Amino acid sequence: MKLDILVMAAHPDDAELAVSGTIAGAIAQGKKVGIVDFTRGELGTRGTPEIRLAESAAASQVLGIHARENLELPDGFFQNDRESQMKLIEVIRKYQPEIVLANALEDRHPDHGKGAALAIDACFLSGLRKIETGLAPWRPKHVYHYIQDRYLKPDFVVDITEHWSTKEAAIRAFKSQFFDPNSTEPASYISSPDFLAFVDARAQEMGHKIGVKYGEGFQTQGTIQMSL
Repeated sequence: MKLDILVMAAHPDDAELAVSGTIAGAIAQGKKVGIVDFTRGELGTRGTPEIRLAESAAASQVLGIHARENLELPDGFFQNDRESQMKLIEVIRKYQPEIVLANALEDRHPDHGKGAALAIDACFLSGLRKIETGLAPWRPKHVYHYIQDRYLKPDFVVDITEHWSTKEAAIRAFKSQFFDPNSTEPASYISSPDFLAFVDARAQEMGHKIGVKYGEGFQTQGTIQMSL
């Protein structure tokens, strides 16, 4: 299946937290969207890889995405090396996305910056015909980086106001990770109610920049072409 947009995420729930409003909006417009998670999130304070996989499936159903895969790279320890690049190249060539949405260029969690670098290099290498995978070379036209925990000045913002409730539902599909007063698991950085309030505030902050209620911000290393 050819995708219009492929979202690359270092961890299960990265895509939902940072860019699920944009995903929902694109699908509402008839676009085909998929997610590739790099790791199973096995180093997370709460939950297990099996729970995270089930939660990813639930979030995927909420969003209505067309494909989701997990590369099963080692959480916390994956590198932007040949082995990881080849795994991601195979996914890029399989789905032939026009646009890639990747992790933040820098962030609180080191996997996010590493994920961004891996996405950039794999997208370029995927277009080289002498790298053989059994699939035709393919290079996405655009790679954009969503903004995560750390505030980064966006190069552009997408209005997600109409899809905010879908984003909330997709995030809450990861029940093991976020606030639950009945949970007996240890507290984590993202498990307090304050964190979900922060997600709401960040979306309002981004929306304010373009005069709407909720937005998601992106950065790009290239130049954005606009048509008037």
